[in-house]
Amino acid sequence: MFATTVAGSLPKPSWLAEPDKLWPQWRQSGPELAAAKLDATALAVKLQEDAGIDIVSDGEQARQHFVHGFLERVDGIDFANKVEMGIRNNRYKAMVPTVRGALTLKGRVHEAEAKHARAHTTRKLKFTLPGPMTIVDTIADGHYGDRVKMAMAFATRSTRKHARSKPTAST
Repeated sequence: MFATTVAGSLPKPSWLAEPDKLWPQWRQSGPELAAAKLDATALAVKLQEDAGIDIVSDGEQARQHFVHGFLERVDGIDFANKVEMGIRNNRYKAMVPTVRGALTLKGRVHEAEAKHARAHTTRKLKFTLPGPMTIVDTIADGHYGDRVKMAMAFATRSTRKHARSKPTAST
């Protein structure tokens, strides 16, 4: 009667990343890491299918963090010089990247993961993406000077480059 799906990310296999960490360290690097992420994505899809899930996801296997994985494809963000700030309404401290300039997409975010997940299932596929307010809660502002302005920049400027492109992975 109701289609089943999962909410949020699935645990990453221990051969891919450190277990039980919010920002786990990857176990590989370079081409080995890229291949391992795709393997973990295929495994996550298979596990969901085996469990009888109707609408599967990639399990967010290729992202170190839900928000920051998205931000890796956005220009204007400095990952090299992270700063500590309170996130999730100051519930805990985290080292986060900083917005240093105007925001624009470098390309389709998570395109490879979406195509790979699509190639491994015939079921409906969903892909989770963070919204502007979730993003500004987990990133420092060194450019806009106002959280609302920064959120609006994520909502508009970072989507303009590909706003008219057709989706690459059917759902």
